[in-house]
Amino acid sequence: MGSEDNIKTIQAIYEAFGRGDVGAILESVTDDVDWASDTSSTGAPWYGVKHGKDGVTSFFQAYGSSMEVDEFTPVTFAANEDAVFTIVRCRARSRATKKSVDMNLHHYFRFRGDKIFYYRGTEDSAQTEAALRP
Repeated sequence: MGSEDNIKTIQAIYEAFGRGDVGAILESVTDDVDWASDTSSTGAPWYGVKHGKDGVTSFFQAYGSSMEVDEFTPVTFAANEDAVFTIVRCRARSRATKKSVDMNLHHYFRFRGDKIFYYRGTEDSAQTEAALRP
């Protein structure tokens, strides 16, 4: 696959995220996918390395049960033959505390053929932890 096809795959994943369609996201990842928020913190339930489609499912379940998204806007895409890097504008609120986050997310996806086999995302973990803390 080429860089434009990889970008289209990521755009489709973001659209699926907006619909809450985890199944569509799972169709775009390998069975052995390595998926993680790249942080040493354990302050959010979705942090930590997840493996396989069950791990990706648990990532999105943890995020969705903890946060309500107010904005998720991809700002830019950069790609080559096997990777896509994106910056996403995100505003979200903790379901428990109602505290908000407002930040840029950085997402890095690696492809094996037409499927994602590796994902790392970074965010302002201090801001996330503060929003989740009662």
